[in-house]
Amino acid sequence: MSSPNSFHFHLVSDATGETLVAVARAAASQYAGISSVEHVYPLVRSVRQLERVLDEIQSEPGIVLYTLVEAELIEMLESRCRDLGCPCLSVLAPVFQMLRSYLGAEQANTPGAQHALNAGYFQRIEALNYTMAHDDGQEAGGLAEADVVLLGVSRTSKTPTSIYLANRGVKTANIPLVPNLPPPFGLDKLKGPLIVGLVATPERIVAMRHNRILGLEGQAAGVLGDGAYVDPEAVASEVMESRRFCARHGWPTIDVTRRSIEETAASVIAMLTEHRAKRAAEAR
Repeated sequence: MSSPNSFHFHLVSDATGETLVAVARAAASQYAGISSVEHVYPLVRSVRQLERVLDEIQSEPGIVLYTLVEAELIEMLESRCRDLGCPCLSVLAPVFQMLRSYLGAEQANTPGAQHALNAGYFQRIEALNYTMAHDDGQEAGGLAEADVVLLGVSRTSKTPTSIYLANRGVKTANIPLVPNLPPPFGLDKLKGPLIVGLVATPERIVAMRHNRILGLEGQAAGVLGDGAYVDPEAVASEVMESRRFCARHGWPTIDVTRRSIEETAASVIAMLTEHRAKRAAEAR
């Protein structure tokens, strides 16, 4: 049987669908040359809502993944998919089975339980508020309250990485390293936060800066496009100086040239875990 060039991926969730989307994309990315057409159906919690989803699946048959927990909805979805000849799989069922076996307890079957307004939720909101207030060098006086401080020259993905970390509950500030401008006073005296430098190849930075200029209009584009901002030699000097600056202070760096935001954030979180463990050991 020949492989299709594309297929329909139906993702049915009783919550936001974030889990399904992540799983589906991680799996589909392993099949080069085959593209998936995603159909995401969040907050499916009633028979009527599921009926509309089933109509969509019937009109565009494909693979169905779901994270439903209501037995009635699961039976309805799986039965109809069998009739349509569509593969249908719960991405949570194997995990539930393992937890039941290990814990000796039954699941609560509460739709969207992971999004409850608990302490973790409010921690993420607090982290996001902090991160937005300390983006791009703003409010440098509050850096001591950060969990992480990211440094880097322009276009090293500081802001998106900060926001991703904030959504994981990590209070993150980011500071641009600008030629001929000193960093915030007292940065080298910070003891609590983990300080990490983000670097990239000059070629990538120049390309991203050109794209930024193309997205701007008028005077702003003229200022950014004039001189050293996109000059390869000047950018190479910026990157080298940022590496030296971090090395002088013993701060780790991450090369983001070929990393996604998620991969960069995962490296930062691993560093943060080690940083916290070290500080806890020193406090004992």
